[in-house]
Amino acid sequence: MSLRRRLSTSLPQLLGFTNRSFKSLKFPQQSLHCFNSSSESSLAHGIHVFQCPDGVGIVAKLSDCIASRGGNILGADIFVPENKKVFYSRSEFIFDPAKWPRAQMDEDFLKLSNMFNAMKSVVRVPNLDSKYKISVLASKQDHCLVDLLHGWQDGRLPVDITCVISNHDRGPNTHVFRFLERHGIPYHYLHTTKEHKREGEILDLVQDTDFLVLARYMQILSGNFLKSYGKDVINIHHGLLPSFKGGNPSKQIMLTGL
Repeated sequence: MSLRRRLSTSLPQLLGFTNRSFKSLKFPQQSLHCFNSSSESSLAHGIHVFQCPDGVGIVAKLSDCIASRGGNILGADIFVPENKKVFYSRSEFIFDPAKWPRAQMDEDFLKLSNMFNAMKSVVRVPNLDSKYKISVLASKQDHCLVDLLHGWQDGRLPVDITCVISNHDRGPNTHVFRFLERHGIPYHYLHTTKEHKREGEILDLVQDTDFLVLARYMQILSGNFLKSYGKDVINIHHGLLPSFKGGNPSKQIMLTGL
């Protein structure tokens, strides 16, 4: 099944995705039918993220790589910016580890990466691979941080949270502070100003992490910080970035007349 989706004429501008195309392949309800019921309990879930120069046949080779080892694709999100000649994809699949050992999987995706001169090819099997270590940066409002913490507590986010860093001082009787204390997650309050963002201290706290999560962190990290950290930083602020930066994004939208 193939479904091609394009955003409406006004929504892409609002979200900052003008002149970009998206494709999404989904296989609901049918994903497990090719496996008999006795084997379903032994299946593992894999995720593959891929970035390479755009070209012909990439999707076919990605699909064949998984299918040739008996895997089954659950969904694939593909993103090809117009006039950029870059291909991005994120594929989710299930497979039998007995038929497709983890080391063999790395080798297969490495061959695919070399074939298309990929800039990035990352494969993860959450149930088999070690968990990513992350630190979370947050400001005063709790909703993004709380949602992330509850997802972690419920096991939906397979990560280890090394600490939470905030430019807002939460008292010991607050819900978030008690949650972190109960789960042994350190909380670091670093008062920031426009002149002093405390970036050196943040870097010291997050050295042993795989990536950072900004859970509505209302500070702009400098280019020097990003270069010094050298790893991914994920922003889970509202979906109005990057078109409407800074405070009052909804007011900014109203002023544009969108």
